[in-house]
Amino acid sequence: MDLEKNHLSVIDYTVFGLMLVISALIGIYYKLSGGRQQTTEEYLLANKQMSVIPVAFSLMASFMSAITLLGVTAEIYMFGIEFIIINISYIIGTPIAGLIFLPVFYKLKVVSIYEYLEKRFNRTVRITASLVFTTQMIVYMSIVLYAPALALSAVTGLSKWTAIISVGFVCTLYCTIGGIKAVIWTDVFQSILMFTALIAIIIKGTVDVGGIDVVWHRALVSNRLNLINLDPNPFTRQSLWSLTIGGVFIYVSLYGVNQTQVQRLLTLKSLRKSQKALTISWILTSMLSLITAFTGLVIFANFWKCDPLLENEILKSDQLMPYFVMKSLATYPGLPGLIIAGIFSGSLSSVSSFVNSLAAVSLEDYIKPHFRDRLSQKFEIIASKILVMFYGCLCVSLTVLADQMPAILQASLIIFGVVGGPLLMLFTAGMCCPGCNSFGTLIGFVISLIVGFWIGIGNVLFASKPIPLSRSTQECPNNMFNNLTSSLPQQPLNQNNSFSLYNLSYMWFSAFTFTIGLIIAIILSKLKGNQKPVNNSLLTPLLRSSGNHGIEINDTNESIKLNNF
Repeated sequence: MDLEKNHLSVIDYTVFGLMLVISALIGIYYKLSGGRQQTTEEYLLANKQMSVIPVAFSLMASFMSAITLLGVTAEIYMFGIEFIIINISYIIGTPIAGLIFLPVFYKLKVVSIYEYLEKRFNRTVRITASLVFTTQMIVYMSIVLYAPALALSAVTGLSKWTAIISVGFVCTLYCTIGGIKAVIWTDVFQSILMFTALIAIIIKGTVDVGGIDVVWHRALVSNRLNLINLDPNPFTRQSLWSLTIGGVFIYVSLYGVNQTQVQRLLTLKSLRKSQKALTISWILTSMLSLITAFTGLVIFANFWKCDPLLENEILKSDQLMPYFVMKSLATYPGLPGLIIAGIFSGSLSSVSSFVNSLAAVSLEDYIKPHFRDRLSQKFEIIASKILVMFYGCLCVSLTVLADQMPAILQASLIIFGVVGGPLLMLFTAGMCCPGCNSFGTLIGFVISLIVGFWIGIGNVLFASKPIPLSRSTQECPNNMFNNLTSSLPQQPLNQNNSFSLYNLSYMWFSAFTFTIGLIIAIILSKLKGNQKPVNNSLLTPLLRSSGNHGIEINDTNESIKLNNF
């Protein structure tokens, strides 16, 4: 199939453009309604007046982005359904995030969650963690914006850089003028488009092959229903243990101690509502995950005797979904446009959430402390909007980096494993380990980051490449590899023969860096000694003692007076 001949129709572009217009109009509406963003409390936290359902959708959409739509589809197509086991980690991680970490953030009434680290430890720990988060999000945003541009360039004649600039502009526009209310409500709209796109692909693809039983049979005979792998080897790419245990660390680092998610939870008026939104978000996240996985099986069922990668019709597995859309749905005007809009919606929802949270962190951690609360509300609002605009533009300019990444799903999980684990360790040491002091915790954090980057970069450059399950070109019209590919055995997932640390499963990165950092933090804190009593309000509710009501004295000998719960 010649992709150059498969362009979106005028109706498809109209549908796609309508999605961008609606997203921009939501931003304009919230610019002109409510308190009209006269305070940073409204611009960054919506005056804590948001409802549970839209916040739940926003939580889901922030990280279940185009990377999910394209990456998980490709993962299931190439390696089978084992990845869906990660949903077990969502079940375990949700109460951990909601009961251990969220109550502390909510009662302290912080805007930037890194303010907690200054109260618990000192300003050096706060700024170090904040800078690491900022860097992480900037890099991740480039991948998230690149993913749908890749999808569009694979099926139309439009340059991916043109797509990146246009989508980045609209995203930056409604984030800047609409604040977090616009971000959350556009997330709801874009989430609906994401679900709609996947369901449309599933229905059409299933009908084309003759029913769900055919999809299931083709997955079964090709060994793609490989749900459980009990291999405890940490160098195995994916297993029950890495996806559940390792997945918990990734999930909690995203939903428990990540500024993007916690900031959304703080837009609700009570802790109970925040916990409810988190629970509903888990259900929505699992629904999207499972639907996306089944989409991968449906696409494989359609290509099981004519693999487009082996035929060199596409270059990367991440292009499988848009390729299928143009091959199967192009005869239905508007439907390919709807699905491409759904893919882009995943990216818009994530990037908008990130730039908003980065603006909040930059204002609270880098700007306000230098002025000692002498800034006017008007100045803070202007600064916030300039920061949103800056990060939106920076995201677009750095998107070129994503073109150098491996498969986008694995790349994103590596980034969150390398950085998310150490950040999770910081907040765990603060809330769950009263004996940890700023010296030991900071050293543990830095060492865990160094180890994480060393392994993460080594994994990308030197690790053994995973071996996909078998595919075929037996029924391709221009088959050149028929005799070879049709006789390929059903190959298992790559079980790395090399025990180099670079071959550590990417699902273990977060747990590995977390463990190293926490052990070092505990040991060094114990050796240094002289740990002062920690105020109850800085500990997770599960560890608070009724007798500890004193003022915390951090390692800089500054007294920070806090209201007890």
